[in-house]
Amino acid sequence: MSLRIGIDLGGTKIEGIVLDGNREAARLRVGTPRDDYEATLAAIVRLTASLETAVNAGSRIPDPGSRPGATIGIGIPGTISPVTGLVKNANSTWLIGRPLQRDLEHRLRRPIRIANDANCFAMSEAADGAAAGANVVFGVIAGTGVGGGIVVDGRIINGANGISGEWGHNPLPWADAEDEGRVCYCGKHGCIETYLSGPGLAADHERRTGVRLLPPHIVEAAGRGDDLEEDQARYVRAIEYQVPDRDGNGTGERIILITTITDWRAAPAAGLARAYHQRWEHEGGNAQLKTYLRGPGRVLRSQSPAMAGQEIWGYLLTHYAISALACAAATAAGIDPDRVKFKRTVRIIRRAVGPAFPP
Repeated sequence: MSLRIGIDLGGTKIEGIVLDGNREAARLRVGTPRDDYEATLAAIVRLTASLETAVNAGSRIPDPGSRPGATIGIGIPGTISPVTGLVKNANSTWLIGRPLQRDLEHRLRRPIRIANDANCFAMSEAADGAAAGANVVFGVIAGTGVGGGIVVDGRIINGANGISGEWGHNPLPWADAEDEGRVCYCGKHGCIETYLSGPGLAADHERRTGVRLLPPHIVEAAGRGDDLEEDQARYVRAIEYQVPDRDGNGTGERIILITTITDWRAAPAAGLARAYHQRWEHEGGNAQLKTYLRGPGRVLRSQSPAMAGQEIWGYLLTHYAISALACAAATAAGIDPDRVKFKRTVRIIRRAVGPAFPP
């Protein structure tokens, strides 16, 4: 049986594994030569040679040299453009615009497969990992970058640009002036990746303390309980409470709020908890109305302010009626109303009522 080599090209490390059938035959890891494309190619070539040497040295085959060369698959940040064959959308920016697949095939003297690393991760978990058996899987990678892959019915959803699951370059909700100042390598401001990645953590720490540390050293300092200077620290308040279930049998949800509103007299815990849930009710209701009921891109049809007001009220009343109907139906069936999808409810009502719905 031929050997298969899988390589994860990350922004911090390059790790390779050899599979002999379903058996792990070897595993090695080296550091990534950051900001150096040629050195990155050389590191992958050396890693491949080391993996094959390690396997052949421990082989029980009389003449391991007679075994055909291993097939190679590489997961990379970003993707290969199907139009140009060049790397794009990679947080390892020294790869962008480079013919990575062509250069590696020339150096390794064999065909290779390259795919987005998060897509590889999501497919692996959907096939036989934590998400095995699930119809829809969203796999998240948080490391040097923030990536994601989507698998539906066992197939990767690549999208038109090959990056359909890359959620890290959406802006953080409710951005403020500080968020707008976070410049991402993609050219946008306030991307989620600038918060949740390793470099994002290091940049945050430097902004707060004036000291540049690598993420592992930040975690070590936190574990030791190292104190910050008072002018560098940010005080927060933790509010922990239990939301009971509808039946009151003690199987509710435990919630912990972290807030910078530290004055408990001016803002009691119960009031903040209520405000939190009201906010998410409003956000969820607005999203349901705009996305599923009104429809994306649709504008109000009314031509006068008075009629536009009536049209808005019509949408709000319809949303309330659908929500109340779904809640009543779920309660009667002994189902948690939160498990009834608003989108599906709208589809069912549209089919039953016909083109006159919504107002």
